This record gives sequence, structure tokens and C-alpha cells, in this order.
Amino acid sequence: MTPLQSRNAAYTLALVIPAALMGGALLSQYGFGLFPCQMCWWQRYPHIAAIILALLALTVKGRGSGDLAVTLAAICIGASGLIGGFHAGVEYGWWEGVTSCATVAGGGNPLDAIMNAPVIRCDVAPWALAGISLAGYNFLISMAGAVLVFALLGKSRRKA
Repeated sequence: MTPLQSRNAAYTLALVIPAALMGGALLSQYGFGLFPCQMCWWQRYPHIAAIILALLALTVKGRGSGDLAVTLAAICIGASGLIGGFHAGVEYGWWEGVTSCATVAGGGNPLDAIMNAPVIRCDVAPWALAGISLAGYNFLISMAGAVLVFALLGKSRRKA
């Protein structure tokens, strides 16, 4: 892979990884009714920032500042992964979380929304595949993705 190909791959992955993970989170929420707890929301914020930074990088590609934006996007992806790892540990009972639950309020009358809102616990995984929760998958995918983006950026800076 040439340095230019590595750079293009890093830029693409910096956008695709957080976009795919956010898409999965939104699909699980709106398609399957798996409402996010507070720590789930914390994992989403860095992915949103990474998407914005990656889009910015694609608009200024080839100007040096694009590499900076992709580097910051990779840091955001890794940050979401670390939050996901912490959240997964809370779900598996390895340690105690900073919050025990959060609520999701609906529309309409605010008091009714608060009184009838489901309690979403941060220490209970609402779904798992092969014993790994959504937070666990976010950890695995985000950390691998961040490392890959950093590796590709590093390779793009080497002389051919």
C-alpha cells in the first residue's frame, strides 16, 4: 500500500467506523427498542465528534490540517472505546459505575414523561452476543479502529 493509499484509507475509516457504530446504536434504539442508559450516551458523543472531524478532514484533504482532523477523530474513536470498556466492566460486574441508572423521557406532558419513563440501568446489558454486550463491542471495534487509523496515518507519513 502506497503512502497515499494509506492516507486515504485512514481518512475513510475515520468516518466509516464511528458512522457505522452510531448507525448500529440508533438502529438498536429505534428499531429494536434498546434505549440507551447514561453511559451509552457518553459513548455516542465522541463518535459524533469523530464523524464531524472526519468530514472536516475530507473537505481539507491534502492540506496537513486534514491529517490533524483525522488524528483527532481517531482520538475520539478511542475515547468512545474506552468509555465502552468501562461501561462493559460495569455491566459484567467487574467494578461499580459512576451512575446506577438513567431515564429516557418521552414527549408530551413533562411530568407524565418523567413518571412513566422506563428506568434504563447502566449495570445491566440489554443485549449480548457471544457474551459480549453492545458496550463491549463498542470497546473492541472502536479500539481496533483507532489503532488502525493511527497505523495508516503513520504509514502515510513514511517516505515511499
